Amino acid sequence: MTSGADTGAPDGGTPPTGAPDGGTLEEQQARRRAKLDALRGAGGDPYPSGFRRDRTAASLHEEFAALAPGTETDTAATVAGRLVLIRRQGKLVFATLRDGTGEIQLFVSRADLGDRAFDAFDDLDMGDVVGVEGTVMTTRKGELSVKVRSCALLAKALRPLPDKWHGLADVETRFRHRELDLVANEEARRVFDVRLATVSHLRSTLADAGFHEVETPVLHPQAGGAAARPFVTHYNALGVDAFLRVAPELYLKRLLVGGYERVFELAKVFRNEGLTTRHQPEFTMLEAYQAYADYTDMLELTERLVAGAAQAVLGTTEVEVDGARLDLAPPWPRRPMLDLVKEHAGVDVHPSMPVEDLRSVCDDLEVEYEEFWGSGKLVLEIYEKTTEAGLVGPVFVMDHPLEVSPLAREHRDDPHLVERFEPVVLGRELGNAFTELNDPVEQRRRFAMQAALAAHGDVEAHGVDEAYIEALELGLPPCGGLGIGVDRLVMVLAGVTSIREVLFFPFLRPGGPA
Repeated sequence: MTSGADTGAPDGGTPPTGAPDGGTLEEQQARRRAKLDALRGAGGDPYPSGFRRDRTAASLHEEFAALAPGTETDTAATVAGRLVLIRRQGKLVFATLRDGTGEIQLFVSRADLGDRAFDAFDDLDMGDVVGVEGTVMTTRKGELSVKVRSCALLAKALRPLPDKWHGLADVETRFRHRELDLVANEEARRVFDVRLATVSHLRSTLADAGFHEVETPVLHPQAGGAAARPFVTHYNALGVDAFLRVAPELYLKRLLVGGYERVFELAKVFRNEGLTTRHQPEFTMLEAYQAYADYTDMLELTERLVAGAAQAVLGTTEVEVDGARLDLAPPWPRRPMLDLVKEHAGVDVHPSMPVEDLRSVCDDLEVEYEEFWGSGKLVLEIYEKTTEAGLVGPVFVMDHPLEVSPLAREHRDDPHLVERFEPVVLGRELGNAFTELNDPVEQRRRFAMQAALAAHGDVEAHGVDEAYIEALELGLPPCGGLGIGVDRLVMVLAGVTSIREVLFFPFLRPGGPA
């Protein structure tokens, strides 16, 4: 190692060029296209195929973390990535290169490169993707850098990046052009790093517990598995309508009939509902089913998955969302839904009550309802409109009305309820779980109840699934099932309040920024 020359990083210094380039977007793009044309006219290739690198930004920072300020080494390094910051100081250029692991500074000197190569680098724009070869060094101020000996343009950026200092602030543009959001905003990258780590943890935890990851159909001949309005499509080759799945549940339980005792799927599901901060028509659901288990086993599994994800991803089970702090460490309280309604709404309700009495309660509480709803549905509506939003949690809301739980087993202590729970955090349910109904005769009766609701105009109710009934008639072992909304879980762990923040490409209303 040798002592470096006067290579202090220009902290402060001249304002970074290209942030923005200056002029209108059209003028900036025109300048970049002119550079592209000039490069091609000189026989250059602005979009070559492939590039061999031997280091990443992260590996350099790890390997040379202890390198003293003002030190040059003989260690060669070849890196590649996007230029996200360029500072020009006469015969020196300091640039920040970002790859998939982080950022590293490039130190570019006219004396080292020569006039022609230096001018070529100096002509680059923020956003260009480059590959460089050089040696590892630190500036006098201790900034780890690659002293560039050669540079290759790998992809010319024809659109400028947002101002480095202000990022990409327009919300609609961020969601419509997530690739730009990820380049410009470190916070967006942090949120999606949380998502990727969370999904990885869910998979590994279930695999370690003996669950098999499986795949089931996305196109269903009949909608089912959840109370939700489906998207309808048409299979031209067969001349029949089909439905994008609202849940993978029925197929997963058929695999338990077939002998797989523990299965799970990270499934894309589709529900034809409105767009809100908590709802998207396409989202990710984790569903897991375990033979010879019941909903008490699913309680423990839920705690293990959620608290374990927080610990693995954040290093703590304590999270903060929109100013609210909570601890996801188990055990979580287990509270019957009816008790919570009494506490929050001040009324005693039960699905065994006459419909007229429950309608009167709804009127007093200003809870709207449909005339064809039964007592169980009215109880659920009272809970959702008066109680759920006030639950900070984490809490398990236990024992739902039978009428609104067509796939769950009747509660062993109350025939008007089922063995079902929802984990609730910050006023929103993260999932749904129950002891599965495995009696084919009772399941047919429940499906018939749903079909009657559909006939009355309930767009979220479905009819009798004969293929599933036939599977139950072979014998479904006693089992517990769990569904967790992956997007909502990531919202909690990332500390964000809109589901659009945790989806790489959320569905948006037509219009808005291009």
